[in-house]
Amino acid sequence: MLMAACLALPQRALGQQGASTGYSDSLATDGSADGAAALVGSGAGGEAAAPAQPATLAEMNAGAEKAALPAMDLAVGGGGQVKEIYLDREEPMKQEIIVEGLISYGNYLIFASAYDEKLFTAGVEYDRHSWGHFLGSEMDYVAEVLPFVLLDKPVSTDIYGSPRPITQKNIREYVPGLGISPIGFRLQWRSAKKIRPYLEAKGGVLVFTKKVPSTEATYENFSLQSSTGVQVMLNQRWGLRLGVFGDFHFSNSFIVPINPGLDVMNASLGLSYHF
Repeated sequence: MLMAACLALPQRALGQQGASTGYSDSLATDGSADGAAALVGSGAGGEAAAPAQPATLAEMNAGAEKAALPAMDLAVGGGGQVKEIYLDREEPMKQEIIVEGLISYGNYLIFASAYDEKLFTAGVEYDRHSWGHFLGSEMDYVAEVLPFVLLDKPVSTDIYGSPRPITQKNIREYVPGLGISPIGFRLQWRSAKKIRPYLEAKGGVLVFTKKVPSTEATYENFSLQSSTGVQVMLNQRWGLRLGVFGDFHFSNSFIVPINPGLDVMNASLGLSYHF
């Protein structure tokens, strides 16, 4: 009996030491009464509770990705839930496609010498909000393709593009062509409203099937357009664009000795799609 008592005392001491160590480790891990409660719960069950682990590899990857994103702020949503806002979630770039037609209704003699000629165009314009804000407006990059260009001009003209003789100015011809304007910008105000005023300018090249605006000019001409108008949004995607006043200039910039050029005033109408 004495030998049995001597063997039992060390085993009891080791059991008490293990329980004390588990209690202190749990408190050190949780740092609160919750740790003690967890210990009591595990003691009641007879075994220690294992820390929670991700159930699948997908949950592990999702947790690592979320931890890597830089959180900007914490906001309390409905039901007391905490929502995280991340800095790297940027808004998509604003873009739109416009199908537009142009009709000239007069010309003037400031930067060109040809007159009594009219210009008609139709094409597709691409706008992209690229350059922030300027003078309270959004500043967009603009490019345009004109598969349809038609010049209405007198058949008989002098080297400067003026009808000669003047009595034959009603004898006219139509000269087709095409154009491209890869460089341009647009300023648009009130971009969050239904009615949006804008101002834009574009530059490029026009090519005709014959030398215009006179027989001493060239087939190729440089173009410069400017216009102002309003865009009326029909819904979130579609809008109607009305160019109330515009100027369309083209000339050969003295590629040849004679550079008559043409300046016309115009109006335009287009349908825009936003994406």
